[in-house]
Amino acid sequence: MSTASFERGYNAFKEQIDAPIAAYFSSCVRCGTCAEACLFFTETGDPKYTPIYKLEPLRKVWEQEYTLFGKLKSLLGLSKKLTDNELAEWQELIYGSCSMCGRCSMVCPVGNDLVYMIRKAREGMAAAGHAPPGIVAGTQRAITTGSATGVGLPTLQAQIRRTEREMGIKIPVDVQGTEYMALISAMEILNYPEYIGALSKIMARVGKTWTLSSEGFEATNAGVQIGVSEIAKELVMRIVNAAEKLQVKTVISPECGHAYNAIRWDGPNLVGRPFTFKVKHILELLDEWREQGLLKTEGFEQARMTFHDPCQLVRRGGVIKQPRNLLKMVATNFVEMEDHGKMNWCCAAGGGMGAQEEAEELRLKAFNRKKTQLDALKVDTLVTACANCRDYLEEGLEVYEIDMPVVGLTEMIADHLSE
Repeated sequence: MSTASFERGYNAFKEQIDAPIAAYFSSCVRCGTCAEACLFFTETGDPKYTPIYKLEPLRKVWEQEYTLFGKLKSLLGLSKKLTDNELAEWQELIYGSCSMCGRCSMVCPVGNDLVYMIRKAREGMAAAGHAPPGIVAGTQRAITTGSATGVGLPTLQAQIRRTEREMGIKIPVDVQGTEYMALISAMEILNYPEYIGALSKIMARVGKTWTLSSEGFEATNAGVQIGVSEIAKELVMRIVNAAEKLQVKTVISPECGHAYNAIRWDGPNLVGRPFTFKVKHILELLDEWREQGLLKTEGFEQARMTFHDPCQLVRRGGVIKQPRNLLKMVATNFVEMEDHGKMNWCCAAGGGMGAQEEAEELRLKAFNRKKTQLDALKVDTLVTACANCRDYLEEGLEVYEIDMPVVGLTEMIADHLSE
């Protein structure tokens, strides 16, 4: 790596040290409580996966550049400056062993938000050229084609035509003045196109006007995952511009926890102004329509099932009661995992983990935590509300030889709509 790249990265680390970061490092008591909340630590026992240790490069820059004690240690030669080799070594820790699930933040005795800190550290790593190749490639595809997976408008249009043929229903695209504009993730377009049909069916039944946009349909944000705010802003602006052009009242985030967090909570901060529209997750809307008596179902699933809480949707986003309210409409044999809701364990593939081939072995080893949860319940079906979780839950179950279907909650509701 060139000296210029390292200097750029080092300066980026310095720029990321704001008041919250300084407060977090100052208040950290180095107790290690966060370790037991991280599935990469619990399933390996390796202390290097302790969440606060993953932030050592950022901590070193903070101490040496912004604390009196750190400056003195540096002047006396008692502490060494951050090096490019250290950043290369820490790539695995900052990207390859952190799904940014936020469980560590929940147990920190002084309330430090370690996900916020990881996000800041990734800004420096990306600027120094130490982001993983898979995430870099995905980010480049997101800029050029609109999706980290390379899925563009033609693929979406093909899935729309297929859904229209199969369901005999018209899916609106670029219709101005509707109440809702729905987003969709590339994972759904490729692996779970039935979500489009489920959404169409529900919208028709509750009598709401909606549309997709050909200019801003991708819900996920590779800029957030890699840690480049300018790219994250550009991708958010595509959605903002599309929604404002179509003059919609509400943008619907699909079954994707990361997408929900990126557009609803990070979005306004990234673009630097409030949105002219509301943002809601599809489960929030379904629960609202349930309360209003618009969403009505019939029949119940007979299988014993449980719900996997997507980290960004539930722990980081606060959508906790809604999926359970909806499950009560269609399931009579629903059971909770021992750790559920805000304290649920991650699927181990968030935060760009799924895009890193070099992290696959560790990710699948960490999935043992989810297997342990499921083994204790003896359930037949696993329900979730995130296409990314769903994809990697299916992979993990296959690797661990567990024969269990993973289904999306929106699709389950659509299947039980009353006539």
